[in-house]
Amino acid sequence: MLRPLAGMFRAEQYPNLLVGLEVSDDAAVYRINDQVAVIQTVDFFTPVVDDPYDYGAIAAANAMSDVYAMGGEVALALNICGFPPELPTEVVAEILRGGAEKVAEAGGALAGGHTIDAKEPTYGLAVMGLVHPDRVWTKGGARPGDALVLTKPLGVGMVTTALKGGVADPAHVAEAVASMQRLNRDAARLIGQIGANACTDITGFALLGHGYEMAQKGGVRLRFFFDRIPFVAGAVGYAEDNLFPGGSCNNQRAYQQHVTFAPHLAEELRLLLFTPETSGGLLAAVSPDRVDRLLTLFAEAHHPCQVVGQVLAGEGIEVV
Repeated sequence: MLRPLAGMFRAEQYPNLLVGLEVSDDAAVYRINDQVAVIQTVDFFTPVVDDPYDYGAIAAANAMSDVYAMGGEVALALNICGFPPELPTEVVAEILRGGAEKVAEAGGALAGGHTIDAKEPTYGLAVMGLVHPDRVWTKGGARPGDALVLTKPLGVGMVTTALKGGVADPAHVAEAVASMQRLNRDAARLIGQIGANACTDITGFALLGHGYEMAQKGGVRLRFFFDRIPFVAGAVGYAEDNLFPGGSCNNQRAYQQHVTFAPHLAEELRLLLFTPETSGGLLAAVSPDRVDRLLTLFAEAHHPCQVVGQVLAGEGIEVV
C-alpha cells in the first residue's frame, strides 16, 4: 500500500529526510541543520486496560517510544482523540490526564490536539522529538557478533487479553500496567552512553516481527535464546491456556516463514513470541565489547536489561 507513496517522495528529492517511507523505520527523521534533526511519529489505539488514567498513560508512553527507539528526546506532543459522545467527561479527563502526565515526565510539552466523535474510545499522540543527525538509531546496522539486549519483559499482550476475558490475576495486571507505563527514556539514555548499532522498540509486530525487520534491514540473522527472554508474571501461563489475542496469529502468518524454532519449543511458546506488545521495551544490537559496560549501567540504574540473543551472518531469525 505504501509503495506508490514512496515513489512520490524519493530520497534524492528530499536530501534532508534522513528516514522516510523508503526506509520504513520506527519514525521519520528530518534534518534541520548540522546539529538538529526532528523525529516525527504518531500512534493511537483503543483501550487495553479498564482504568482510564492508566489507558491514557500507556497510550502516551507507547506513542513516545518511537522517539526513544531512534535515539532522541521528546520535545512536543499533540493529543489524538476519538471518544463516544456519551462517554462521561470525567472519564475523558482521566484519559487525557494520564497522557499529559507522561508527556511531562518525558520532558516534553503537550500543546493541543484534535478530537472527533467515535464509537469506541481512541487515544494517542503525534510526537515530535529531537536528535543529533549523526546519532540517529535505525533498525539497520546490526553486525555479526553483536549482542541483542531487551529492556522490558514481554507478555503484556497476553495479560491484557486475559483481562478483557475476565480471567486475569489482578497482580499480573498491575505488573503489566507498570511495565507499559514505563517510558523508554531512561533505557535509551543508558544505551546512548555506549552506543547501539541498531535499535527498535517492541510493539504490535511482537519480538519476532520487529526482530525480523532488524534482521532484514541489517542483512543479518538474529538468534534468540528463549530461556533468556523475560516475561511479565502470568504471560506464560495464559499462553499455556491458549488465551492469545487475534494479533498473535496475524503476526505468525506474516513472519513465520522467516523464523525457525528449536524442536523442543512447544507451539504455545512459539506463538507467545508472535504476540503483540503495547509500549514494549527497546531491542538493541550492541557491540560485544560494550555489553558488560551496558549491563553495569542498567544495573546501577536499577533498570531491567537482558541479553536475549546474538547477531549472526545470514538472514531471518532462529529461536533456540
